[in-house]
Amino acid sequence: MSDQPDNDAYALKLRNISKRFGGVQALDSVDFDVRVGEVHCLAGENGCGKSTLIKVVTGVHKPEPDAEIEVFGEPQTGMSPTYARAKGIAVIWQDLALFPHMSVAENIGFDEMVGTTPKLTAMTQLRARAGEVLARLGVTLDLDAPLNTLPIAQRQIVAIARALMGEARLIFMDEPTASLTQSETDALLDVVRTLSADGVAIVFVSHRLAEVLEISSRVTVVRDGKLEGVYPTENMTQARLGELMTGHLLEHEVSARDRSGAPVVFEVDGLSKRGAFEDISLRLRAGEIVGVIGLIGAGRTELAHAVIGMIRPDAGKIRLNGDIIQPRNIREAIRLGISYVSEDRLSLGLVQQQSIADNAVATVLDRILGKTGLISSRKKDRLVNHWIRDLSIKIGSPDDAVSTLSGGNQQRVVLAKWLATEPRLLILDSPTVGVDVGARAGIFRIVQDLADMGLAILLISDEASEVFYNSDRIIHMAEGRIISEYDPHTTSVEALETAIYA
Repeated sequence: MSDQPDNDAYALKLRNISKRFGGVQALDSVDFDVRVGEVHCLAGENGCGKSTLIKVVTGVHKPEPDAEIEVFGEPQTGMSPTYARAKGIAVIWQDLALFPHMSVAENIGFDEMVGTTPKLTAMTQLRARAGEVLARLGVTLDLDAPLNTLPIAQRQIVAIARALMGEARLIFMDEPTASLTQSETDALLDVVRTLSADGVAIVFVSHRLAEVLEISSRVTVVRDGKLEGVYPTENMTQARLGELMTGHLLEHEVSARDRSGAPVVFEVDGLSKRGAFEDISLRLRAGEIVGVIGLIGAGRTELAHAVIGMIRPDAGKIRLNGDIIQPRNIREAIRLGISYVSEDRLSLGLVQQQSIADNAVATVLDRILGKTGLISSRKKDRLVNHWIRDLSIKIGSPDDAVSTLSGGNQQRVVLAKWLATEPRLLILDSPTVGVDVGARAGIFRIVQDLADMGLAILLISDEASEVFYNSDRIIHMAEGRIISEYDPHTTSVEALETAIYA
């Protein structure tokens, strides 16, 4: 738990916040407050109303009558995005809303240059001010570097710095660590502690319960649009918080099974790629889930990319059902029986503007053609309905844009898209990024069911607990090599974490 200033002053008080969209009650009489200098977590499953609450605070949505909003001790009769910014309220959304081809300094000073009251600012002055803000955060970045040359963790810092340049005193952070490794997450949490000590109030929204309990002093839980409660994080456990968020207890039990007697489906022998990984040898058997974990730069994702033909290895062999294969691209890997669920579903896994149905069949268009050579609506509908039913995807209509779904349901559509290819090997690369705790459990129940049907699964993840509880064996990679292997029945998640982060 972070050390919070002992201050009774409130940055924000909300009372009786309700919001209805047509027939949907998104928020129902929710109360919420955050103190000056406090790190306060807003927790709940996707669709519970967290984003709606933030948009009410920032004036994007107007609440129902009788709502009360108080900002830094001043009652508000109405909010707008411009007014919220003027009062020192900033939101750092998960997509960051930065400009990839502009420099770090230009991104930090963007609002000042072209905001509602733009100023004619010399570049040298802008760079100096940007440097001062970064120094306040205890961070050094190349101010002239194009943003798209920075890793995601440093882009998060740029987004925070831009908020501080606008003199933000209350910052909402929406899933700030969703795409970060553990070491990057630790660095970002240090920045959050620095802001808190400087009197900035932080509302932290995250599905990673361990970091919620580490960084915040209180957590407000919203469930189905209603306030479930406000709790101190001291003595709170992940299991209890998950229960409060979902309404039921989420059990964590080792699921490892002995698959040593099953036939080998996939193996790599001495696989190497200069600068990425070296001398990798491993086997997966039918129905086996092998977890792969390691720090950034370990070579896990690069190994997956070599298997599916996105990069060409320098040495070694890949075998599928005993046959040596050399996929030259992902299309060829699919034809051979390998499917890959990317860690970045927003840009690589799904086409957000297209329908749920179109995304689900994107990998198997050749299988749903009619006699005319055009897509058969009957074949398409049958396939889409099959996977919606089997994966329990919660949707309005298959024709709705996939962007309308929660993170967990989007990930199920990604699974449907790849399972439709009828693979023999399924590679899951960080499959629960941005997915809430309840939906994670549902996804891994599906993964276990797929393994029970004989599918070989390679599970890549940054989270030790994720591979520990959902793998039959665990492979630890570091600096491009396999350095150890673990059996979940003969080790502990704490021992695994110690080995990884030592």
